[in-house]
Amino acid sequence: MPKLIDDINKLISSPDFQARNKNSSTDFTRNRSLDFETTISFFLNLNKGSYETELKQFFKTKNNQDVSMPEVTKSAVSKARKKLNPAAFIELNDELINGYEKYSDLQTWNGFRLLAVDGSTATVPDEIEVKEHFGAWNVKDGQPCPKARVSQLFDVQNRITLDALIRPKSEGERDLAAQHFTKLMPSDLVLLDRGYPAAWLFMLIVSLGAQFCARVTISQWNVIKKFYNSGKMEKIIRLPISYVSKQKCNEIGLDISPIKVRLIRVELTSGETEILITSLLDRKIFSYDLFADLYFERWAIEEDYKIMKCRVQIENFSGKTVHSVYQDFHAKVFSKNLTMMIVTSTHPELKKRTENRKYEYDINFTQALSGMKNHIVLLLCRPYAKICDIVTKLQALMLTCIESIRPGRTYERNFNKKNKKFHLEYRQPA
Repeated sequence: MPKLIDDINKLISSPDFQARNKNSSTDFTRNRSLDFETTISFFLNLNKGSYETELKQFFKTKNNQDVSMPEVTKSAVSKARKKLNPAAFIELNDELINGYEKYSDLQTWNGFRLLAVDGSTATVPDEIEVKEHFGAWNVKDGQPCPKARVSQLFDVQNRITLDALIRPKSEGERDLAAQHFTKLMPSDLVLLDRGYPAAWLFMLIVSLGAQFCARVTISQWNVIKKFYNSGKMEKIIRLPISYVSKQKCNEIGLDISPIKVRLIRVELTSGETEILITSLLDRKIFSYDLFADLYFERWAIEEDYKIMKCRVQIENFSGKTVHSVYQDFHAKVFSKNLTMMIVTSTHPELKKRTENRKYEYDINFTQALSGMKNHIVLLLCRPYAKICDIVTKLQALMLTCIESIRPGRTYERNFNKKNKKFHLEYRQPA
């Protein structure tokens, strides 16, 4: 972990990176307290409070102060963030992922990197500029609620976000998924929920050398309905290509020949029948018994959205502009990933400590995020030797907050639960 973080610091301080991610060549050229590196680290600090509160904590930590004395004003932060391209945080996340794959032994499923794609929405600031850019949903009493569409490509076994997008609501989930797929590798297996199945999307995945497994509604294709009515447990078919899918394939340069897929019937304990469609055709290597558990792995991305919304608070934006929405979103994705990587690095020691206990244990991720707050500042501004010490202490802190994993527990989803709203005028003081 320290070597990975040191590589991130070198990237942030590199002239090429700064030149790519400044809005003008004259930005961040003066000798100010809020330079390029400081601005980056400020927004990566899992901010949830007001500018004044966050600046006090930030500079108290950064400068080892007994009493917090911020060196800049909130207006200086507003000016500095206008100079910073949100793409900086996307590039940092890409570097973080690449480094993590380089330095760590990643978990796989039958040799595949197991990925899931799913979308959600995020409430954005109710400002004219923001509303016009992202759009509004759920008009009630004549008051539209501004929302953005969020999508991510998620490594479900290593619990990291490989790619995240926040876009206007007019962009569909399948189109965002196609954008994620530019990052696919031949050793990837993509899990998709019921809203995603489309012949053109399957063909795109296969054309990139990757594989897929998706849940499909019974009424989506006649071949699915016939398979369901047949009572068979599995069957290999050629998937018909609709007119819309052919158009999509022509747009992106894909072959329009029908592809072979395998249909799998899974009888759930609830009595419901689940139909899966997959490109894993070899029945000897990928037996029928594997697929129920395989598709269940997708649930990790649902849990990650809960973390992003309730713990990381991606809807708790620090600014009222489109620019700030993109910055805050991608900064928090990076910080969440970094936290998860440090959590994962504790697993060998955690396993030793809990090997004789009844249940398996894991780190409480909520407490891990709490522990990372303000320490991210130190990780991004201290020399390598100090980074090693901080990471070791963070690992020790996280190992004090563990909880048992009890298999078989289920809870009904509450679709009527209202999400917490964050008001810029009433941001928490501490």
